[in-house]
Amino acid sequence: MRTDSSPGNLPAREHLPAGDAGTPVLDVVVPVYNEEKDLQPCVLRLHEHLKRTFPYAFRITVADNASTDTTPQVAARLAAQIPEVTSFRLEQKGRGRALRTVWSASDAPVLAYMDVDLSTDLNALLPLVAPLISGHSDLAIGSRLSRSSRVVRGAKREFISRTYNLILRGSLQARFSDAQCGFKAIRRDVAQVLLPLIEDTGWFFDTEMLVLAERAGLRIHEVPVDWVDDPDSTVHIVRTATDDLKGVWRVGRALATGSLSLDRLARPFGDDPRDRELTDVPKGLARQLVGFCVVGGLSTLFYLLLYSGFRSFSGSQVANALALLVSAVANTAANRRLTFGVRGRGGAVRHQAQGLVVFAIGLALTSGSLAALNAATSDPSHSTELAVLIAANLAATVLRFLLFRAWVFPDRQGEAPSPSPVVASHQPGPTVHPTGVRHGVDARAPLPQRPTAPSSSYDTAQFRAGEAADRTWGDSTMQLQAVRPHDHDPRNAR
Repeated sequence: MRTDSSPGNLPAREHLPAGDAGTPVLDVVVPVYNEEKDLQPCVLRLHEHLKRTFPYAFRITVADNASTDTTPQVAARLAAQIPEVTSFRLEQKGRGRALRTVWSASDAPVLAYMDVDLSTDLNALLPLVAPLISGHSDLAIGSRLSRSSRVVRGAKREFISRTYNLILRGSLQARFSDAQCGFKAIRRDVAQVLLPLIEDTGWFFDTEMLVLAERAGLRIHEVPVDWVDDPDSTVHIVRTATDDLKGVWRVGRALATGSLSLDRLARPFGDDPRDRELTDVPKGLARQLVGFCVVGGLSTLFYLLLYSGFRSFSGSQVANALALLVSAVANTAANRRLTFGVRGRGGAVRHQAQGLVVFAIGLALTSGSLAALNAATSDPSHSTELAVLIAANLAATVLRFLLFRAWVFPDRQGEAPSPSPVVASHQPGPTVHPTGVRHGVDARAPLPQRPTAPSSSYDTAQFRAGEAADRTWGDSTMQLQAVRPHDHDPRNAR
């Protein structure tokens, strides 16, 4: 999992305004491998549909993944015949590699891709990209598992698809419904920050992108699609499933250990400027309160179960102390990671020690409540004990949150920042698209209408410069580098 630096936090989403400019609004990538028969019908059908229904300028980019048949020649011929079509060839296989390479170099503010078989009904394309253009969402996906979707496919593929998505929900807590539908779109400003964090270069690329985006709090829009299975698909199901399960394990482990920081993907709260000018509300308070309440509720249930278990063979005071001790360690660890966003192992021992001090205060409150109950009645019922402990824990919870926020996990963002790597204000400059055409870049520049006016230059937004693991992510107007001979992932041999 890539953990290196990347451009800074995302700006607030804004509607991409319409206007006259030469840059296409939408760049649809069609990744292909040995698709000499299906490529031309696909591109012609897609081009005709966009020409007839899409209100802005667009581009179709054919991304060839080291095909060994005549696919490159077909792509080149289509690019020569149709102005809105371009082609690019990579010498290594991998759908994820193709998407990341072309998307990273594209100047269009909205990036999409679809499979060459066009199994998905193209009428879903405009609903897919519209929320990205309007600024409502960061990513959009087609879903074959939505209740209103209409899908025609065999029982085996249906079983595999639903099983895979159940695995994602159970292991990575994914809330999106369909990870592998070949029909997705993303805003370019989001792609610039998100793509350097994605390690996979094959079929798991989609899932990894969605999981990281969801964990970072980005908004994913789902579109129900009509989908007809392609019986001639060349996808190797067993190999793909194996690689996907390995990817699930890798991403899950990175998220669990905190080795991947997603704070850089955070959006400002809301898109209304008034939301961003509030000064009296502590930063992150609302999110921390929600996280603390969720963790606190689960911890309380855990504590009550432990207390009931320990009470079966010990006195009430001993059972209360043991249950509080175990639940306090778990509560501190959960709040450290989920509520206050502290990742990694640094300071974990100190945090647990401070958490135990907070635990001692909670112990004093609950033990005092039990002592008062025993003084009031010589033989209280078990339900009465639980009620008293719940009330005492509510009081201890309020105090615990205040101590956690002010003492154990204080917000240190106001302190003087330590020296950091290069922080640059990116100046306007040309971008090299895979076609070799140089364009200015700005995701918020005026959107072009259908007429193809000459390309013009745009100012680019400021961001924190960074590099990804492959060292080709120097800035947002990167030049497309040739794929290195050693840049081959044996896990993605397709």
